[in-house]
Amino acid sequence: MTQRKIIHVDCDCFYAAVEMRDDPTLRDVPLAVGGQGGRGVVTTCNYRARAFGVHSAMPGGEARRLCPGLVTVPPDMNRYRRVSQQVMAILRELTDLVEPLSLDEAFLDVSEVTDHRGSATLMAKYLRQRVRDEVGITISAGVAPNKFLAKIASDWEKPDGLFVIRPGDVESFVAALRVEKLFGVGKVTAGKLHDLGVSTCGDLQQVPVEDLLERFGKQGYRLREMAFGRDNREVVVSRIAKSVSVERTFSEDLPDKNACDSVMAALVANLNLRLRRKAGRKPIHKLFVKIRYSDFSTHTLERVRDQIQQPGLEDYQPLLDELVTNTARPVRLLGLGVRFRNDESPTTQLRLFE
Repeated sequence: MTQRKIIHVDCDCFYAAVEMRDDPTLRDVPLAVGGQGGRGVVTTCNYRARAFGVHSAMPGGEARRLCPGLVTVPPDMNRYRRVSQQVMAILRELTDLVEPLSLDEAFLDVSEVTDHRGSATLMAKYLRQRVRDEVGITISAGVAPNKFLAKIASDWEKPDGLFVIRPGDVESFVAALRVEKLFGVGKVTAGKLHDLGVSTCGDLQQVPVEDLLERFGKQGYRLREMAFGRDNREVVVSRIAKSVSVERTFSEDLPDKNACDSVMAALVANLNLRLRRKAGRKPIHKLFVKIRYSDFSTHTLERVRDQIQQPGLEDYQPLLDELVTNTARPVRLLGLGVRFRNDESPTTQLRLFE
């Protein structure tokens, strides 16, 4: 079985980060989203406010007592959803195997991704830079062989951090990991574990599974699995893939269109490799080409091409020729892909009296 490569990404103080991005006057003050009025509750807060002990789900009155200079703003969920969609779109350009957990965090399975030399660490760095440059907020990322460890890793260097747990490091990492870090272990469960003399996962590994099952029921088995760093859960994709694409960000900008032409064949080959991996491939409806210039302006051109099963260079070259009007403009990123036909939406118009 191929060793899984899982990335967990988590936007740093997401709602507050969006507010600070859109209003520079909020960047240097302790900020809470929500918590206005007598009964308001803090939804999230920035790190300046957290330094005073303010945290999410705290009543606004208590937050203001802890932090007299606290600035509060009302939540704007529609705006946060739009920003979340931007972030998720960037993640899905890397892989279709994305499992969002909420607006601001997601798992990615990048085990089969060959971009960035197949390195999950380089992929995580790339995603963090893309989100910073294009969305204007920061994300923290964790890289690990499974979901449980990746989620712990993403919290390890917050905010704006990246932490990697390599397969060979799992044993030593979990041995020193405090049980309070385990999912589902709150004050009550942690207290019961401390009563058994258990402070770390290394301690927990020494407790017979029978004792854990007797004291914690089914949770006892899950605690033991986490103590050894084991987690076989797959990344669950609930969203139907509507497209497949590949792209390449160049360490040095391509100087002109001729240089773009020279890398197109490799991009097309990579795209078809990715298409062949997809079981039950759906019919192709459109082809598209994407280009990002050195000033970060991004342009995409797509055309309906229903009859193509395996797109070739000759199918994409006309789109690039049409898209690039300034042949001497430096290019930072070049990508191409396909969009699938959606056969699930109704296309038959009902008769008036049926």
